[in-house]
Amino acid sequence: MKLYLISLGAGILVGIIYALMQVRSPAPPAVALIGLLGMLIGEQVVPPIKRMIAGEPVTVAWFHQECMPKITGTPGPTLAAADTKESKPEQ
Repeated sequence: MKLYLISLGAGILVGIIYALMQVRSPAPPAVALIGLLGMLIGEQVVPPIKRMIAGEPVTVAWFHQECMPKITGTPGPTLAAADTKESKPEQ
């Protein structure tokens, strides 16, 4: 929570500085958000490559546990929970 408050505070501070300088934000909000999404996705290119170089498998369950939470900001499932879902037939 503290990280979010610091981020919000930094954003407000930059917004105040922009307003005092009478300039607009350098990017439209949609463009800025797409850029941030690209950064989050780009950060997650390295872990699978490191894993492949180490000779470890890159599975869908691993990707959902390790990479998706960092991209979406939500807690991911554990590998045990993902394996349980895959091994149990749906009724």
